[in-house]
Amino acid sequence: MTTQASRMRIRARHQSHRQRGMALITTLLLLILLSLLGLTMAVTANSDMLINSYYGSYRGAFYAADSGLNIARANMLNSLTSTTISGQMNMNPCVAWGAGAASGCTSPPLNGTTAASNAPGNTTTSGFNSLNAGQAAASWSESYMIPTSISSNGTSCTTSITFPTTGNPAAITSNASGVTGYQYTFNYEICAVGRAQGLQQINDKEDGTAYVTVTANSTGGVPTPGSFASFGAFIDNFGVCQGPLAAGSMSGRFFTNGAWNFGTGSYTFNGPVGQHNADADYWISNQCYQSPTTSYSHSGNTISPTYNQGVLQLNQSAVTLPADNFHQEWAVLDGIGNGTETPSTPTKTGTGNTLNSYLKDINGNAYPTSGASSGVFIPYCTTNCSTYPGATGSSQPAANTVLGGGFYIEDSASVTTNVQLSLGTSGGNPTQTYTITQGTTSTAITLNINANTTTIVSGTKTLTLSGYPKNLNLNNVSTEGAVLYVDGNIDSLKGPGQGQASIQDYYGTTVTATGNITVNGDLIYNHEPVQLNSTDALIPGNDYNQVLGIYTPGGNIIWSSGYSNHNLEIDATMAAMNGCSSNGGTCPLGSGSYGFATSGTVGTLTIVGGRIESYAHSVSLSAANTFYDQRFTTRTNFAPPAFPSSTFPATGPPTPLAPNAPTASTQRTSWMTWPQ
Repeated sequence: MTTQASRMRIRARHQSHRQRGMALITTLLLLILLSLLGLTMAVTANSDMLINSYYGSYRGAFYAADSGLNIARANMLNSLTSTTISGQMNMNPCVAWGAGAASGCTSPPLNGTTAASNAPGNTTTSGFNSLNAGQAAASWSESYMIPTSISSNGTSCTTSITFPTTGNPAAITSNASGVTGYQYTFNYEICAVGRAQGLQQINDKEDGTAYVTVTANSTGGVPTPGSFASFGAFIDNFGVCQGPLAAGSMSGRFFTNGAWNFGTGSYTFNGPVGQHNADADYWISNQCYQSPTTSYSHSGNTISPTYNQGVLQLNQSAVTLPADNFHQEWAVLDGIGNGTETPSTPTKTGTGNTLNSYLKDINGNAYPTSGASSGVFIPYCTTNCSTYPGATGSSQPAANTVLGGGFYIEDSASVTTNVQLSLGTSGGNPTQTYTITQGTTSTAITLNINANTTTIVSGTKTLTLSGYPKNLNLNNVSTEGAVLYVDGNIDSLKGPGQGQASIQDYYGTTVTATGNITVNGDLIYNHEPVQLNSTDALIPGNDYNQVLGIYTPGGNIIWSSGYSNHNLEIDATMAAMNGCSSNGGTCPLGSGSYGFATSGTVGTLTIVGGRIESYAHSVSLSAANTFYDQRFTTRTNFAPPAFPSSTFPATGPPTPLAPNAPTASTQRTSWMTWPQ
């Protein structure tokens, strides 16, 4: 018993020792596991911090490089337009430039080659420039450099500006003395390096085209065409006590061969205002009172328009409506339409008629010899191209080339013709599109002046032509200018939507119809040329030769708004005239008198341009604001293509002035950043 008990005690002691050994091993394993877990967490946290720091530095370097590009682009334009860099800009006072111009004015004013050579040195930097100044002093550390060249990771860039010499500069305006405006085109590439904390660096490069416009400056002496467009508003016959003018803010020259009728609304005129009649008309409580005064009071009510440029000029000499120097139908065919063509009016029927000879539809079918009741026709050739009236130069134009100045749309009483203007880009180039819808047939015509193409799409058919409509009226200087001619009524003319731009930079268009034109949606410039306020001042850098004209010699221009607020904006100079004048007493009032009318109620009508009409009509407007496009008087020969025009004789020899300050813009064609 004793021996057995002893053995049991010895066995128990051995088991106790073994259990204490296992606890020690378990504790060590747990310590190792916790140590590994802690190490893993520390490594993960440190990795996250490193990753966040890297991407924070990457973003900072990226934004620094992008800011550097913006600064460099501005410095490049400042250099290209500088009038103080020696040998770059001729600041001699010139009425115009060209071989026949005065001494010192025989060459274009800006030396494009010299400007391109000077620009890189005024664009690059010798080292990194900090972006941490002013309000950004306490922000993330960033700096940029504009090097002369970069080459890394298989990608290279050289900061350079080149001036192509073929067709450059392009003449954009002219007068009898020569060219009055040039547009210079430069190709550029800019390199930028951005740096942030930790010396993280990102490279950027941008390629694009820079445009510089230089115009001559003179006063007096030059015959001035475009008299219709020289008015903010002209009403040939505003009858005595006919009804009050819609109130609002108005600029430009206002004149009527009748009498201005004022109501109790607020009128502000920012240009000269005159009339032929000796008395103005004032409407108070639905009663009309005539008075030879510039304001009028009755029964405690006062009508007192604000005249910010002089006062209302009464009893002035009547202005005779000038004859339309252009024939818009011919302008479609030859880009000129100046009345010298034969026959004076294009023939529409019979074998070999004018339209049949020179117009085709998208399928290449000629305008029918029996005439047409609908359809869209374009002046382009497939054979015998040199015989087309729009063909210029001695070389044979290639087939499928646009050889005229616009498009011809046939309309009839059984057809509804709707026109929409819209803008866009193609391959980085600005484009202008005209969409003509007649019944279920829609035809879209897209102009791309940089690519030198006109593309027509109708249904599943696409036709791409070389060239685009030209305006050849500026001393045979060819510029883009499209006349959209409708033989009938335009039932709807509008842009893509309220407040949306529809008139592209660098494009000029005149929409004309032989009947009524209904404008039932906004038509807005991509860049407004003038301030839409009481100053009506030109906006520097916003003159891209964008211009729209709307004209009918045989109907009314009808304003209508389908928008919920009933407002309407039309950026255009508009004319509705039947060619006769109240001054001769041969134009009786009635349904056949032409002018502006409304369909439904229009809230606030905003016009950026001008308005000219034969007769004042009763319109339903809450307010009307006219902001005159000052370019029609500050730029010689500037007007929509083939817009009704006449020429006033010169009042004396012109006085040349130094050129206007050059304006510039850029169009980016490509951009990249590396390393990714």
